[in-house]
Amino acid sequence: HSISNITEGGALGLTLLLDHWLHISPAITNCVLTVLCYFLGWRTFGKQFLAYSGISVAGFSLFYAICECFPPVYLQIENVPIAAAIVGALFVGVGVGVCVRFGAAPTGDDALAMSLGKRTRIPIQWIYLISDLIVLALSISYIPIGRILYSLLTVFLSGQIIGLIAGKNKS
Repeated sequence: HSISNITEGGALGLTLLLDHWLHISPAITNCVLTVLCYFLGWRTFGKQFLAYSGISVAGFSLFYAICECFPPVYLQIENVPIAAAIVGALFVGVGVGVCVRFGAAPTGDDALAMSLGKRTRIPIQWIYLISDLIVLALSISYIPIGRILYSLLTVFLSGQIIGLIAGKNKS
């Protein structure tokens, strides 16, 4: 996503929006939002949730660092944003879906979606979509509509994949 300039919904998209309009550093807003979301996850699921989430966060960071050591596999994907949106959605959907299935949240967004899913009984994929749509709608104020459309595709696909892999019992 990053090399194709496709934005995100959820907490990451909100941090970028707050940075653009209010000039609040994403370093601050991301930390605050993540802590609040994990706090809600802990209150909803308990200590085991935090332990599993810590492992998934560390795993994500480790694999991301490893991937940064190598050149991109698809060197021209930034020129084909629809491919980047679909491939990105597959990677995000499968990776996060597996984590959520086992009771872990790799990011604050995931902790929020899992917690709200359990508390409201709304399937997790729809909670992802609702939160992403709100942030992407606000992001139209500074991101070209073409990029927002690719972002909508990726958040819709990734949320559906997460819901499918996580299963109904983990919403």
